[in-house]
Amino acid sequence: MDWRVLMTTYGVIFLAEMGDKTQLAAMTLSAQTKKPMSIFLGAALALICVSAIGVLVGAGLSQYVPLIWIKRVSAIAFIVIGVLILMGKY
Repeated sequence: MDWRVLMTTYGVIFLAEMGDKTQLAAMTLSAQTKKPMSIFLGAALALICVSAIGVLVGAGLSQYVPLIWIKRVSAIAFIVIGVLILMGKY
């Protein structure tokens, strides 16, 4: 286990997820249903599944595509999503 990688991943994901649509949806669902444990477990399982997909795709892609291109495509995707959000289309 590489603790430095683990803690870096934790920190980056934690900061990226703060205040995003997922957190707002969890707060809304929890307030609406009054069942916070069910909402927590559902949200945690969803994040685990999405993270697993990301890790598996990243590991597989890295065998065929240079890291610099993975970073470039990711950066472009973030920019496109940001522009779409600013235009109110996302």
